[in-house]
Amino acid sequence: MDISIVILDDNAGSLDLLSTALAQEGVVIHTASRPSEALELVRRHHPQLVLTDLVMPEMTGLDVLNRIMEFAPTTDVVLMTAHYTTETAVQAIRNGAADYLEKPIRLPILRERVGRLIEDTRRRQQLGSDAEFEGLIGASLKMAEMFARIRRIAPHYRSALIQGATGTGKDLVARALHARSGVKGQYVVLNCSAVVETLFESELFGHVRGAFTGADRDKPGLFEAATDGTLFLDEIGDMPIATQAKLLRALQNQEIQRVGSLQTRKVNVRVIAATHRNLRQAVADRLFREDLYYRLAMVEIPVPSLAERREDLPLLIRHFVERFGQQYGKTIRGVSPRTRLVLERHNWPGNVRELENAIGHASMMAESDEIDVADLPAALLAEPSTLSSDAIPRSPDQPSTLQEDASLAEHERQLVVSALEKAQGNQSHAARALGIGRDALRYKMKKYGLL
Repeated sequence: MDISIVILDDNAGSLDLLSTALAQEGVVIHTASRPSEALELVRRHHPQLVLTDLVMPEMTGLDVLNRIMEFAPTTDVVLMTAHYTTETAVQAIRNGAADYLEKPIRLPILRERVGRLIEDTRRRQQLGSDAEFEGLIGASLKMAEMFARIRRIAPHYRSALIQGATGTGKDLVARALHARSGVKGQYVVLNCSAVVETLFESELFGHVRGAFTGADRDKPGLFEAATDGTLFLDEIGDMPIATQAKLLRALQNQEIQRVGSLQTRKVNVRVIAATHRNLRQAVADRLFREDLYYRLAMVEIPVPSLAERREDLPLLIRHFVERFGQQYGKTIRGVSPRTRLVLERHNWPGNVRELENAIGHASMMAESDEIDVADLPAALLAEPSTLSSDAIPRSPDQPSTLQEDASLAEHERQLVVSALEKAQGNQSHAARALGIGRDALRYKMKKYGLL
């Protein structure tokens, strides 16, 4: 997708110079010599970036910035001026400017500063387009790697093992594998932790009439139901050893035998197993067959915990707010700043499932168009980790001059202010120093009245 830029300057020579300097493949540049013309271009083309001169006859660059922030607040605006003052620069940043450049602008500095904004835009576009994959939500590196692995594996696997903590979404990974495999058969699920030990074989392979007490008719098993499709064995670590041996034989030979029958039946089934247990340790403890483990683990997919991909938290919050808002017939536009702070500081031991339950509860309780702290589950608010100062990003150069009795919010505010001052108002540089994204920085700046 092309990046669109609008350049506004009442000097024709400056327009030509800037357009030539920023011209590159994948970037579409629109120019305007009057503010009204530039604002119309912004409305028409929805650019990702606007460069505007500060001093102009019709309207100042700050006025242009304020107008753009009203109807296109996600647009990056860079102000340029030959009349640089610290006060004006600070005002521009507070009003939402992405950067502030002093004229005459040296071309290497222009290309570097604007180039970073273009790179950030491209990264956000890429993350936005890849954030949802077959029902899975995530734009972090770990999730991108997992999505790529699923794409490569799906057309070829015969058996696969998904490993991850409870609540990470192993069932969604299994469904994604099935969806991308191209098979025409059904997707069939067996939760191994919910099956009575004596009924495992019947559930998997079926039985014939009279095979045991209560077997009053022939019954096909899940392997037959999943022929030409996928059988998902959730929590396979809970499967009895005796059943494991028969499962291994079915995987190797692609044939099954109903309980009580001497006849074998050919099947064509892809098997996906999932567990939160350490199967290697289970093999060492003789609780899981080593040969079955290696058969399943020919293709292995680790699913990251939410703690390992905390950068996905805003995406997941937005996803669940939208989903539960629709489910409950409510118009919920998001969560309040203090609610977001609580959610960001929680450790999420229950992973995505815990977050889903928390947002579902809060959406049900919400009485306005915004989820507030009081709407969250009481257990979440009582969790000590929500008050941990470790969640506050710290700059490595930050001096330890904060008052001991200051609130956590004030600590965070001072960190943000300090980072902005050191970066001379450049939001991208300040965000990098704090170890957060520019969107997260802008959120914190708005929260603390710095925008």
